[in-house]
Amino acid sequence: MTRAYLLVLALLIPLVCTKAQTSKDEIISPDDEYNVKRPVTPVDLQIARRAKQILDRPDKWDRADTRVCRVKACNNGCPTSAKTFSLYCALERATRELTGGFEHRGAVVQEARFVIDEIAANQKDFQHRLQGYNNSRETTFDDIQKVLLLVEDRIRKRLAEQP
Repeated sequence: MTRAYLLVLALLIPLVCTKAQTSKDEIISPDDEYNVKRPVTPVDLQIARRAKQILDRPDKWDRADTRVCRVKACNNGCPTSAKTFSLYCALERATRELTGGFEHRGAVVQEARFVIDEIAANQKDFQHRLQGYNNSRETTFDDIQKVLLLVEDRIRKRLAEQP
């Protein structure tokens, strides 16, 4: 039994000690691999702007986010295009439109999470920051717009600071 325990320990130590960071990423909190600050590109600024366009009117905002976005065609007869979007789904749609793919921890989505961390008093109650903030009774359409404006502004500033 001791030999099996040591083998398991030997296999787990490298996993526990590995940082969730590439040479280009910055970890905001060393205790939380989900808070990796990704490098930004000019396309990220376009994504932020496009997400703001997608959610340009209150009647386009879906305040009941499920994190299941209808942003691409499916084969089972489901709608191929949504008429309303949560914050998360607007970011996903904008990303897919401009890049052809989507990364759950992409730079723009991560920046939106960091904005919510700073402006939402109740963010500790959110299991998923974007969904929780979007669905919170305290969140208004103006709040969603504020997040998108701050994300765009931060990405623009980060791009200007890059060499």
